[in-house]
Amino acid sequence: MLPKLNPSTTEASLKKALGFLKFVDSSPTPFHAVQTASQQLLKAGFTKISERDDFSRSFSEGKIRKGGKYFYTRNQSSLVAFALPHNVKKVRDVGMSIVAGHTDSPCPKLRPISKKTKGSYLMAGVETYGGGIWATWFDRDLSIAGRVIVSDGPGKTYSSRLVKIDRPLFRIPTLAIHLDRTINESWKFNKETEFQPIMGLVSQAANAPFTATTATFSEPAPTEDGKANKAAKSEHNKEDIKSRHDTALLTVLAEELGVEVDDIQDFELSLYDTQLGSVSGLNNEFLHTARIDNLMTCYCSIQGLIESTGTDELLPADDQETNIRTVCLFDNEEVGSVSYQGAESDLVPSLVENLLSMPGYIECSNAQFLKNSFLISSDMGHALNPNFEAKYQEAHRPQINQGVIIKTNANQRYTSNASTTFVIRRVADLADVPLQEFEVRNDGSCGSTIGPAISTHGLRTVDIGLPQLSMHSIRETAGTKDPEYLIKLFATYFSNFSSVDKQLVMD
Repeated sequence: MLPKLNPSTTEASLKKALGFLKFVDSSPTPFHAVQTASQQLLKAGFTKISERDDFSRSFSEGKIRKGGKYFYTRNQSSLVAFALPHNVKKVRDVGMSIVAGHTDSPCPKLRPISKKTKGSYLMAGVETYGGGIWATWFDRDLSIAGRVIVSDGPGKTYSSRLVKIDRPLFRIPTLAIHLDRTINESWKFNKETEFQPIMGLVSQAANAPFTATTATFSEPAPTEDGKANKAAKSEHNKEDIKSRHDTALLTVLAEELGVEVDDIQDFELSLYDTQLGSVSGLNNEFLHTARIDNLMTCYCSIQGLIESTGTDELLPADDQETNIRTVCLFDNEEVGSVSYQGAESDLVPSLVENLLSMPGYIECSNAQFLKNSFLISSDMGHALNPNFEAKYQEAHRPQINQGVIIKTNANQRYTSNASTTFVIRRVADLADVPLQEFEVRNDGSCGSTIGPAISTHGLRTVDIGLPQLSMHSIRETAGTKDPEYLIKLFATYFSNFSSVDKQLVMD
């Protein structure tokens, strides 16, 4: 049964909001977000391919077809999805209609050596990732999720397995007010020494069937012929992960994955809040959950692409859009995008190269193709916080459930300009989606996103988002109506960009 409706929210829009909450609950890490998005695409008729495929050969052999819908992933944490139009042969004004977002959010990550004890507590060493509001992570029911490299068997092949422990394992405890009476006035803490989670008691671990190993290992002595003893070396490597991480934690991971502790080779694990997302407010106006920034774009872009392309393996035969509908979801935005899977990688240029390699399909140059393309860089924006009105520019105060934000910055922290905002305004008119404006105060700071980085590849770009509160908190707030607005905007953009783009000719 659906919650009581906000007067401005339809049953359809509330279903989309609840779908977003389900997406977030399934996606505690970028790896899980890509996995969840992939499952949605497969269900909607998209075919998974590999970025390593020879697109030219695949097209010639019919494995990639006109009208087909495809996606691939990189590093398990970034995703590219695209739909090839039927009618682009010999059309020289074809390009890509891209929506881009990011899969990562601020969180603590387990260190390569996480084993740690203090007093009677088993702890885990963590490193903070991104610019989180770290005070919000105290006294929460935390667990871990991520990917684990495991041995598949006697043949010594290995695979990457995703893991998500659904029960609380960790907690970062606050100091009692009785021990610091000034804590409410000026609470500051050291992220290295006072922001480390506890996960158990040493005495409990000692009485468990397993024991935390504290042994150290040294290189095996060379044999007479000068070569290291391979058997001893193998044993050293097998035991190495037990020297770096607590055996109790490794045992929990192994049980979750259905493997032996000795099968675990390495992992990338993040802490996350186990509390599920919720709808709240007197009229269910609000969504409260983690990672709204920027899983909102991930969810809405995939849903908009699916709504625009249908659920069959091929686009409808009468589909008239000539641009290639594209979604790009990048990792590592929160730390600058400079990585193999980030927005400053070759992910977009290599996609362009692959698309243009298909013989007899797109007959234009790389430069022409990019100039005919358009990018919506979509990330969350700042809704007016009524307790801190002075932090907002007086004429640019977005409201929750009142539409999509156009984000502008004269210093190019956002890429929007008159020509690109014209396009998004025309698309919003077609979609019947309201728009809002956001700029920061002259005496304030401004964040940035992936728009500026990708635009340097030669793409016209506009930066947009939805309004939210508490960005980078462990628990953020958005509106129940707004996901529907963003999905409608994206679906309309994917289906109508070519005709809209012809309305303004500008070099």
